[in-house]
Amino acid sequence: MHELLTQPKTPEIPRQVAGIKSEWWPASNRNGGRHQIGIPGRLPSESPRRAKTDRLDAEGMLRVLAAWLAGDRQVCSMVRVPTPEEEDAKRPHRERELLVQERQRIENRIEALLFTQGIRKRPSLRSWVRDLDELRTGDGRAIPPLMRAELDRFRRRLVMVLELIREVEAEQASALAAAADNETAQKIIALQRIRGIGENFSAVLVREVLYRSFANRRQLASYVGITPMPYQSGGMDRDRSISRAGNPRARTTLIQLAWLWLRFQPGSTLATWFRERVGALKGRTRRIAIVAMARKLLIALWRYVETGLLPEGVEISQEANAMA
Repeated sequence: MHELLTQPKTPEIPRQVAGIKSEWWPASNRNGGRHQIGIPGRLPSESPRRAKTDRLDAEGMLRVLAAWLAGDRQVCSMVRVPTPEEEDAKRPHRERELLVQERQRIENRIEALLFTQGIRKRPSLRSWVRDLDELRTGDGRAIPPLMRAELDRFRRRLVMVLELIREVEAEQASALAAAADNETAQKIIALQRIRGIGENFSAVLVREVLYRSFANRRQLASYVGITPMPYQSGGMDRDRSISRAGNPRARTTLIQLAWLWLRFQPGSTLATWFRERVGALKGRTRRIAIVAMARKLLIALWRYVETGLLPEGVEISQEANAMA
């Protein structure tokens, strides 16, 4: 232990503590790559009230690392850190997500301002001036001049955000075409062949999840955080809600895709399973079932991009059929 604490400084790699924050962990050898040590947020010997210093934390982490090196593979987990190139490839769809949220916020603000005057119709961007001239408040007056000036500024901001969204999408398309021979790009193109999966959904699923290697479907579902939490006590044995411990962006996209799957792939085996399982039920039962279907859908898409085996009953998009 003394030798580990007193050895000279070495290159640093990130260490992720589950549930707390990222810190930096010295490593003696990178072996040409980057590794990450996943350590539980609280060590078994810790109590809610204890001394907290950086030295104590470092010694605790060293004990965990020593136990792992001694052969205890349950004390922590070693995971592969994404390369800088893989992390940089995530920037376009994440930027697009923020721009879409900004667009929605501006549109909602415009509608809210008009609603304060008793107006429920939003003017079109193409005929903005004419529509504003024609709009009347609930008591028959024209829109007040200062509010109209504020609405005009919101319109300019909205037009700028829409231009930025189109710019990001064009960059995504050109980058995908330039790297068509890349393995990750081929997975994105393969997903786009399926009816109902567009450029954004395919990019998010591949760049956030499917670019990694998974040994089995349990690892895949756990990474996204859609695995149910088991609960066993005495004679009780059931599954609780999903863990939500994985990638939240990928999980949200996957749930949205599952709803769209029912619309664009009604004849698929997954859509048939959902209808038979849920029937005419609404509310909470339907939401629980869509999460289960999303988990099945993720596994089916993972097998498809890895082996080329299409999910049963899936329709290919018309563009893919035309190219074929």
